[in-house]
Amino acid sequence: MLSRTASDLYWLSRYLERAENAARMLEVSHSMAMMPAGRSAEQELAAPLRVTGTVAAFWDEHARLGVNELYQFLAWHSEHPASIYHCFRRARENAHAVRGRITAEMWETVNATWIELNRMRKNPPALKPFCDWVKERSHLWRGTTYGTLARGDAFHFLRLGTFLERADNSARLLCVKQFDATDENNSLRDYYHWTALLQALGALEAHQDAFGGHLDASSVAELLILRSEAPRSLRACLEEINSILGQIRGPQGRRAKGIARVLLAELEFGAIDELQQHGLREFLEQFLLTIDNIGAEIRHSYLEAV
Repeated sequence: MLSRTASDLYWLSRYLERAENAARMLEVSHSMAMMPAGRSAEQELAAPLRVTGTVAAFWDEHARLGVNELYQFLAWHSEHPASIYHCFRRARENAHAVRGRITAEMWETVNATWIELNRMRKNPPALKPFCDWVKERSHLWRGTTYGTLARGDAFHFLRLGTFLERADNSARLLCVKQFDATDENNSLRDYYHWTALLQALGALEAHQDAFGGHLDASSVAELLILRSEAPRSLRACLEEINSILGQIRGPQGRRAKGIARVLLAELEFGAIDELQQHGLREFLEQFLLTIDNIGAEIRHSYLEAV
């Protein structure tokens, strides 16, 4: 496969995954800002900006941080790379460039999403219905891809982009949410905090299945870092990345494969008490650096013209 085609497929799926992640963060931060759990609404609303690294960019354009301002910035900003609108636009551009390598149903899904998004932009819906719509379009895209695309290199690069983006986002969200908590003893606030984090990563039911009614920092961290039951956990993402890299034909990518295997082994044989003892923040920051390194090796091996 030509490196340009592989790059377009890889970034097509990354942008669609990024849009869904932004919608999840928006929805949960808005809900948490409304909770009477002791934290200021501005702290909760700032979380998506910290996760996406857009705090400075937001304040360059806005004088205050409120629900409407955050919604406009992360949903409808036409140029900022973290906005949902920008992600869908770039995804459509990538899909148009590789129309010959994806199915007609896949192209129609992306194109219809873009058309509907521009229609909604003239009179934006409320935040919650919009976030639900973004997640539904993302689910439709993945279902269409799994149901219609041949299991060749195009399929592999699409999935690789999805899970690299998902691993990066999950780790960023964990890093922010794990350490937003104060030292105050507030069981109600903690319950809201950990429930919101699980909801943001679509893992609330998985946590209930794994731990029953027991909900605390350790159980949430164990599920979202070391266990594969939750599809957005770090281990689940690394298992998929390793599997996909092993299916891409050719001798390239040895460095990416080696780094990914070592990182997966850390997650497979790690224990949550050991991670907490050495520092979860330090682990997550190092995880992000390693994921970025894997992405750089993938770009060098597969996505850049030689």
